[in-house]
Amino acid sequence: MLAVFSCSKPLDYSSVKVIEVIDGDTIRLENGKLLRYIGLDTPELRDKKNGNFVFNPQPYSQEAAQYNRGLVEGKNIRVEFDLVQMDKYKRLLGYCFLGDIFINAKLLEEGLAALYTCPPNVKYSQLFVKNQREARQNKKGIWSGHEVVSADKAYQYIGQIRCVRGRVLATYQSKKCVYLNFGSNYKEDFTVVIFNDALEQFRTKGIDPCTFYKDKLI
Repeated sequence: MLAVFSCSKPLDYSSVKVIEVIDGDTIRLENGKLLRYIGLDTPELRDKKNGNFVFNPQPYSQEAAQYNRGLVEGKNIRVEFDLVQMDKYKRLLGYCFLGDIFINAKLLEEGLAALYTCPPNVKYSQLFVKNQREARQNKKGIWSGHEVVSADKAYQYIGQIRCVRGRVLATYQSKKCVYLNFGSNYKEDFTVVIFNDALEQFRTKGIDPCTFYKDKLI
C-alpha cells in the first residue's frame, strides 16, 4: 500500500497575519495560535466565575483592546521570540512589530498596560521600564485617574492594576521566593512576592530584597 504524506509549510513569523485581537495583550494568528505579548499586562476584559469567563471589563481594558485592535488586527506583523517561547497555557510569547512600531512598547508608552516581566524573557526590560516611567510621569491611560493606594486599603482593589504605597514591616526568603510584608499578618495583609527567577535582576543592581527594603516606605 502506498502511503502519501503531506507536510504543511511552517508559519513564517517574520510576517504573520493577525486574524483576531482577544484583548489588550493577546492576539490570534493565522495559524490559530494565541500569542501573548511579553513584558506587559493590560486590564482584564473578563472575570472567571464558576469556570466560565464573564464580560466584566476593568478600567481601561476596553481602551487597551481597542487600541491593540486598531494597530494589528487584519495586518501582518513580525514576531520576535525570547528564551521561553510558550507559557503554561500553550500561548506563544513574543515581541511584536508592525513596521517600525514596537507594539509591546507602544502599549506601555500609552499607559494602556503595566510592566509585567517574567525572567528569562527580559530582552527589552530596560526599554519597558522607561516606557512605563514616562507614561506614569505624563499621567497617561491607567496612570491618569487613580490615586496611590495605601497598603492597608489594597485589598479593596484585588484584580485591578493600581500603585500601592506602604512600609515593609518584615521580609522572609523561602525556597521559592522573597516576601515583603506590609502588615503584621502576612496571610491577610498586603504582601509583595519576588520569585527566585526574578532575583537575578535585583542582584545585578547590588540589591538583596530582604535587607534593602525592610523598614522602608516603597
